[in-house]
Amino acid sequence: MIFSNLAALQVVVPLVGAPLCTLFGRGILAWALSTALTWLAFAISVSLLMQVLCCGTINYVMGGWLAPWGIEYRVDHLSALVLLLITGVASAVMPFAYQSVAREIPREKHRLFYTAYLLTFTGLLGMVITGDAFNAFVFMEISSLSAYVLIALGKNRRALYASFQYLVLGTIGATFFVIGVGLLYMITGTLNMVDLSERLSGQHDSRVFLAAVGFLVVGLSLKLALFPLHLWLPNSYAYAPSVVTVLLAATGTKVAVYLLLRFIFTVLQVHQQPDLLPVVDLLFPLALIGMFAGSVVAIYQTDVKRLLAYSSIAQMGYILLGISMASERGLIGAIVHVFNHGVMKAGLFVAVGAIAVHAGGTSIQNLAGLGRRMPFTMAAFTICALSLIGIPGTVGFVSKWYLVLAALETGTTKGFMAAIAVVSASLLAIIYVWRVVEVAYFTNPSDGEASVAEASWQTQFSLWIFSGLCVAFGVSTDLTAGVALLAARTLLDIAP
Repeated sequence: MIFSNLAALQVVVPLVGAPLCTLFGRGILAWALSTALTWLAFAISVSLLMQVLCCGTINYVMGGWLAPWGIEYRVDHLSALVLLLITGVASAVMPFAYQSVAREIPREKHRLFYTAYLLTFTGLLGMVITGDAFNAFVFMEISSLSAYVLIALGKNRRALYASFQYLVLGTIGATFFVIGVGLLYMITGTLNMVDLSERLSGQHDSRVFLAAVGFLVVGLSLKLALFPLHLWLPNSYAYAPSVVTVLLAATGTKVAVYLLLRFIFTVLQVHQQPDLLPVVDLLFPLALIGMFAGSVVAIYQTDVKRLLAYSSIAQMGYILLGISMASERGLIGAIVHVFNHGVMKAGLFVAVGAIAVHAGGTSIQNLAGLGRRMPFTMAAFTICALSLIGIPGTVGFVSKWYLVLAALETGTTKGFMAAIAVVSASLLAIIYVWRVVEVAYFTNPSDGEASVAEASWQTQFSLWIFSGLCVAFGVSTDLTAGVALLAARTLLDIAP
């Protein structure tokens, strides 16, 4: 009975837990309850992935109302992999959250913090698992509204500005998205994604349809921080509490990418409509500009959090570059990088959060001598940073390798340019990563920094989960690349 309802429980478990945190989460109870629920959600996502690999796509109808009349939860290879990323990050970061939240959030707000955290978590899961377009918007709002609150809880007063900026731009993105969904409903009379794809056949020359495509792509591009719609991201990452930064950086933009993939290839079926190929062609130049603009700006940052934030903009460029190729190998590279970047960026921001707590700040100068004062933290940071560059043996190399192969297999000038861009942007990543490593390992600390101690074992536990996965999935790609291959073939309607 329970196993047949796992798809619903994936969302229901954290959703029910959120008000329980508010009512009963006094002291350590809020953290304990959140930890239990996130790890339970992780176990559910693992079970769903195993079921999908074994038996194919899972279709779960809510309340017994069959699709398209009722809301359907749908789990295929792509959604199962993204669910695993979200739950894995949210659960692995909880040991780090115990000390980080205690240092950064007033004690009387802890239960409210974990309530908002679980609601954000719920919204992210809901956007991935639902097969209903409007339901995706509802979960988007649940996730966004609670994320605005989480960002505003940052210790720096500029967190309020960052939250307001994200609120304005996030609302614009969500509005564009729901207008696009409304226009699709107007010409089809359905909101189920699979049903939408069937009813849109033969209507691709409609002006209403083209307007819907424009609204959807722009709205989701704003949510995933595609250049030049990224202005909300640097401040949100830099001034939010450390745990919030980890969750948003590792999963928030990745869920928006998931929705973009789902609408472009499942609903709109752009790959089968030559008239719609300019939609993905438009992503190509924006992805290239984002890769270089984000990397160049990151080089000049003096705060590690902002450096990593601009790095995320560049990394989103890699993902969109793979999507713009609209090929099997290109989508494999994009999907694998969604997962790999989530893992490596989670590790990097956990390390920066530990540095902020123990070294007194996230300025690059605060890292002076930390290679000796916090050897385990900086070692884990360095492993994740090498993944960011794409060093062989790390997860970053795997996804960039697929992107280069996808670019070269086109045999076109555009593909050759894309391959050169991937390599060149990776070389730029060496520069901003080296700035941090140089200060940490080759600069002597000041007198005030000489007493800095290593991070707690709870933080080390979270940190080494992520850094260990950067190596494990870099060496063994059966899970990530294997599932991504199946997901890409599903999106492109290629027989296995």
